[in-house]
Amino acid sequence: MKHLSIADPEICNLVLQEERRQSEKIRMIASENYVSRAVLEATGSVLTNKYSEGYAGKRYYEGQQIIDQVESLAIERAKQVFGAEHVNVQPYSGSPANVAVYLAFLNPGDTILGMALPHGGHLTHGAPVSISGRYFNAQSYELDRDTGLLDYGKIRDKALALRPKLLIAGHSAYPRILDFAKFREIADEAGALLMVDMAHFAGLVAGGVHPSPVPFADVVTTTTHKSLRGPRGAMIMCRSRHAAAIDKAVFPGMQGGPHDNTTAAIAVALREAASDDFKAYARQVVKNAKTLAEGLMAKGFKLITNGTDNHLMLVDLGNKGIAGKKAARALDRAGIVVNCNAVPFDTRKPYDPSGIRLGTPALTSRGFKEKEMLVVANLVDRVIANADDEGLLAATAEEVRQMCSLFPAPGLEHLVEGR
Repeated sequence: MKHLSIADPEICNLVLQEERRQSEKIRMIASENYVSRAVLEATGSVLTNKYSEGYAGKRYYEGQQIIDQVESLAIERAKQVFGAEHVNVQPYSGSPANVAVYLAFLNPGDTILGMALPHGGHLTHGAPVSISGRYFNAQSYELDRDTGLLDYGKIRDKALALRPKLLIAGHSAYPRILDFAKFREIADEAGALLMVDMAHFAGLVAGGVHPSPVPFADVVTTTTHKSLRGPRGAMIMCRSRHAAAIDKAVFPGMQGGPHDNTTAAIAVALREAASDDFKAYARQVVKNAKTLAEGLMAKGFKLITNGTDNHLMLVDLGNKGIAGKKAARALDRAGIVVNCNAVPFDTRKPYDPSGIRLGTPALTSRGFKEKEMLVVANLVDRVIANADDEGLLAATAEEVRQMCSLFPAPGLEHLVEGR
């Protein structure tokens, strides 16, 4: 980064520090990952210089001969990977993508029904603090108190009572596979459109280890990072009959020109996602999550639903005598990065909830496998049991650095000693 170091040494120094942090710590935030050097190069390309309001073949500015090809490639690759009839690759991120869907199909005050935020849903699925909760009659369904699982019978009853215009399936902290066929049945019976937000598990769908919502949903939104290992962007997939409404909602409804460098990086990531190597990666993500979950439960940790079927797990620390925020901060000082997270029926405040959320996509990208997951489980247990012992946390951080040096992070291999 010689040019950045000259033009802005302060920012350059911060970027280098972040490189080091990502290289030397065990990153288990479920929504984070490492992208390939190819994705990084596309993201940082001269396509960032371009402005391209409109869609391929119908732009408002001239000079789109190359951009049209880039966007068309991204669209066609998304169709191939996910089997979608129509794809829009222009949304800036997942939240704007979800709002674009609402703009396409809803009027202010219409009823939507999604998973409650404290039970694993997302802010944009109707949380009161979100635009989705302020502009619409946002109702929510919850997990079963005893099992921590979705109760599709209760979801059906609520949908029939409320008759929402849009039924939302998807999550940010639910460790089990959703029954998309059941959601489709409920939506049809209630007369609702079905939207699935697969931002968290899109990579698992692409890798063939998670059922696809595309055949069941009217519209599917997803980010392109997280388990899909692409840039910070988003896509909306829908049935052909909804294509015009979705495209109009994205542009000009929600935004102006797309970020063409991001579109190119999405295309690169989708090409990677179509490979056999990516399928093996997705399988390992799930294997690692299951192994980590089993290792933690063997140490007495309480996992919501007693395990996982996907890439993440939700840990209720109530029986460990420590709050989620304190636990997350202690783990960070020990070189293990997670996020605090509410658990179903949590009695603590959202900023300092009872649980933590852990995910395996980033570790798997580094090459961690089941053996390493058991080591990670032991490290987590050690830190949680000694969260106030700064000496132990520092020693653990050094142990983590040594472990990470054996598994160079994609794109950051140059930071490993001797490389």
